[in-house]
Amino acid sequence: MKRMNLYNQSTIRKIVVLPREIKLARPIDCAVPMFSGLTLTADGDGLTIMDPEDKLSREKLIFYLTVPLSSIIIFTNLFIIIGIACNRQLHNTPNYFFLSLLVADLCTGITLPFIPRMSLDRQLDFRHCLVMYIFPNFLFLSFLFNLVMVHYERYLCIVSPLHHSQFWVHRCFPLALLTVWLPPLLYASLPAFGWNNWIEAASNKSLDSNETFWRSQTSHNASKEDEVCSYKQVFPKAFIYVEVCGLVLPAMLCIVCMTGRVLWIARKQLQDICKLHRAVDRLQTSDQEQQLNLRYAKCVAAVSLTFLVCWVPYIIYQLMSVTALQSGVSLPSSSLYIIMSCTGIGSMAVIPLILGLANKQYTEPIRRVMLKLRNRWRRGHSDRDITI
Repeated sequence: MKRMNLYNQSTIRKIVVLPREIKLARPIDCAVPMFSGLTLTADGDGLTIMDPEDKLSREKLIFYLTVPLSSIIIFTNLFIIIGIACNRQLHNTPNYFFLSLLVADLCTGITLPFIPRMSLDRQLDFRHCLVMYIFPNFLFLSFLFNLVMVHYERYLCIVSPLHHSQFWVHRCFPLALLTVWLPPLLYASLPAFGWNNWIEAASNKSLDSNETFWRSQTSHNASKEDEVCSYKQVFPKAFIYVEVCGLVLPAMLCIVCMTGRVLWIARKQLQDICKLHRAVDRLQTSDQEQQLNLRYAKCVAAVSLTFLVCWVPYIIYQLMSVTALQSGVSLPSSSLYIIMSCTGIGSMAVIPLILGLANKQYTEPIRRVMLKLRNRWRRGHSDRDITI
């Protein structure tokens, strides 16, 4: 009966009981562990008591969604990296940029199971909480910057094929490589330099007498656990808005614009080639024109399919995140948000794999090794059949 006395009228105005959560209408800037294994956390709408079974089910959902995708991303990146390293003809500036993208994508694949978990609250101290949120954010931003740099370098090669080596990207390769790793690190580290909403439990002395009754009743449990680590405490709303609207969306628009420009140049060159064929052969259409048009149509279809599969889920995920911040709805606790975050980030990490596997030069060394192993395996089986 002593535990039930926690719910007195002077401390709580209203209690709303949900299937898995209990929300208190009065917002309190604290986070304390409750009885019966429940955890009390603070959000914009008030206090939320999270059922451990709910949290465990969400972590299982994240595990089943991210671990297979993360394994595919890691092994495929290693496959392409080994192919580039074994082929000396590929040791040039464009492939160095792509190698940097593969390394960033490999790191993103390693941290992919941890990125959706950033929406779940954990019991961590301040330093470990910062590392848990800052490091995956830095790796994802560096992956995005590397992706923009690879598209920009290839865009320059197509727009000015005779003078692309004179641009700063090729002349100052170390500086260009530094621009895709250092700015993401600096921006992701801003919460560690003070741009955060972290409130220490010991310094939270502004509570009134009724609110301090919560701490006195739960001091035994609170002494055994750390502070509740939440993304709302590490990343302020302004930080998230600047990252989404100032970094992520402009990067996506740059990639889309450069891809559209390249397709338009390819279409114009195709029309010029068709005119030359018609001027020489004096025919309306030829087999070579049809083949060129078919290749262009396949290219446009591949780009459109890649955009739908890899970019659209991430765009939906970003829209859901921004909408949740503006409306104050706690979407991170929903299964739909977890699914969209896993598929959105994972689908973006697949883009370098598509670019790498589409180039036969990157996969040629591994193909040779696989072909030799297959031939040896067949010879071994044939020798056994002969001896039998």
